[in-house]
Amino acid sequence: MILDSFPNNNEPLSALGFDYGTQRIGVAFGQSLTGTARRVCVLKAKDGIPDWGQIETLISEWKPSVFVVGIPYNLDGSESGLMVRAIKFANRLNGRFHKPIYGMDERLSSVEATERWLEENKGAKKRAAIDDIAAQVILENWFSELAASKKT
Repeated sequence: MILDSFPNNNEPLSALGFDYGTQRIGVAFGQSLTGTARRVCVLKAKDGIPDWGQIETLISEWKPSVFVVGIPYNLDGSESGLMVRAIKFANRLNGRFHKPIYGMDERLSSVEATERWLEENKGAKKRAAIDDIAAQVILENWFSELAASKKT
């Protein structure tokens, strides 16, 4: 049930990255040429089910060649309860939109996303949803590991 980590070719890629959650799904877009990603939005979900029409609109707008979904392992590397649902979401993305799907270990992405948000907002007490920032972190990490895998 584990997703592939990387494609087998060296072609430049554009990707929509997803930070899956049962109430919110963060989305980011990036490209392998620069290894950068930018936040796109946070989608609402009902018990982990997104509005697929919104995702279709994002795909039409951003035209990604692949999808990257954060896989929520526990800190010790074991499978989390949310992991099965995230993989199911990834498989549904592939089934609906027929694009390659890759998984990325997302451990500590929310911690990094919170740190980025606090830095950008000068330590403000009120915290907004950070799911799009987490998706950005997941995608940036995936591009970094993709580049490293091509060097070996």
